Amino acid sequence: MAKTTDIRPVSAELYFLHAMMRVPLKFGSETLNSVTCGRAMLVVRDAAGRTASGWGETPLSVGWVWPSSLSFEYREKAMMDFCVKLAAAWAGFDVYGHPMEVGHAFIEKQLPGLLEEFNRTLEAPMPHLGALVCCSLFDIALHDAYGKLLGKPVYETYTGEYMSHDLSHYLTPAEGAAVSFKGLYPCDFFVKNVPSKMPVWHLVGGKDFIAVSELSDKDPKDGYPVLLDDWIMVDGLNCLKVKLRGNDQAWDYQRLVDIGRIAIKHDVDWLTTDFNCMVTNPAYVNEILDRLVEEEPQIYGKILYVEQPFPYELEENQIDVHSVSARKPLFMDESAHDWHLVKLGRSLGWTGVALKTCKTQTGALLSMCWAKSHGMTLMVQDLTNPMLAIAPHVLLAAHAGTIMGVECNAMQFYPDASLPEEKVHPGLYKRRNGVVDLSTLKGPGFGYCLDQIQRTLPAPAFKS
Repeated sequence: MAKTTDIRPVSAELYFLHAMMRVPLKFGSETLNSVTCGRAMLVVRDAAGRTASGWGETPLSVGWVWPSSLSFEYREKAMMDFCVKLAAAWAGFDVYGHPMEVGHAFIEKQLPGLLEEFNRTLEAPMPHLGALVCCSLFDIALHDAYGKLLGKPVYETYTGEYMSHDLSHYLTPAEGAAVSFKGLYPCDFFVKNVPSKMPVWHLVGGKDFIAVSELSDKDPKDGYPVLLDDWIMVDGLNCLKVKLRGNDQAWDYQRLVDIGRIAIKHDVDWLTTDFNCMVTNPAYVNEILDRLVEEEPQIYGKILYVEQPFPYELEENQIDVHSVSARKPLFMDESAHDWHLVKLGRSLGWTGVALKTCKTQTGALLSMCWAKSHGMTLMVQDLTNPMLAIAPHVLLAAHAGTIMGVECNAMQFYPDASLPEEKVHPGLYKRRNGVVDLSTLKGPGFGYCLDQIQRTLPAPAFKS
């Protein structure tokens, strides 16, 4: 049944913001030195003619979403061009409803065809994950605009009062599971006491320095730490995410031992391992974990979970991973595009899901509800989100409830990119005492407080 609060998008603007990294960031086989963020503004209108504008932003993380031998420049331009195509499609998307309903309709009915048409113009197809990342900035803007129109934080609107369809309209339980989504809404899966501060994870990249002997005169002298020990002491870190190679078992084991010993020295409680989706045989991970049990039991005990060792495309690589999850909780990330793939992953032995707003706010909330209803554990992982992108990211983690806090690493790689936003939300862009503070995110939508942020945008790449 239609609601008087239903909306549809009526116009869009698109901007591209560029940032250079102060230190390189390694994704799989690729090392990144810069990022382009897409920022979208959507205007929405309800049936009474009221309008409001909302904003969404996502880094177009080319190396993460589109591993390829094609040049970085070619892939980044393709993603930017697809964002322009999406801006026009969103501006003319004539569907009324709650943002969950409008977003779901766009993702399911519009996005596949747009991607198929676009891919015919490319040398090699952009993956569906790339399309989701491009779509996410518009979907996030849609949710923000809806909150603005109602004058409410958007997380207060994921209820039966505002949504025409319950979760059974979107989700199907696993075969044999005693689960029903009838009469349930996303709000039924939020934590009761939403935290204003959360433990924060620091990314230890494959190129990051962990020993004084690795330092040189070429390292940045910008007032921010370079060495892992210094990051731990300055930010009071208690959670370290360790990027591994996934195709060099000896290197991966030694990297875990070296960082684990630094964690022990500084009383850091938690580690997680990220194998960069390069592993094809569970024995690779199992042998590392089993060796740690025997040789470094204290380090093994600090590993809270293992993140996405196996290839992105889950349907094409249906690896039975029960042997890994029997040792440590095993979290889907790159392969968890939507709840359908979360369902498949659970059947293969995955026990947790790393949610990301860069796969759309709509999709992240549906994956959250499906996973929690089936007893899967959650994490909210970063896409090195700067500027506005960090706000929906941390709000998702705060409301969803995670195994431990939230990952935030933009302050490691391009802290100065967010200086205008940091003046308004200092606790989001400076990690102190091992936490991020989101208490300044207040007001309607995602609580950006844009009227207080003094940022000059470039000329729009699209405006309708």
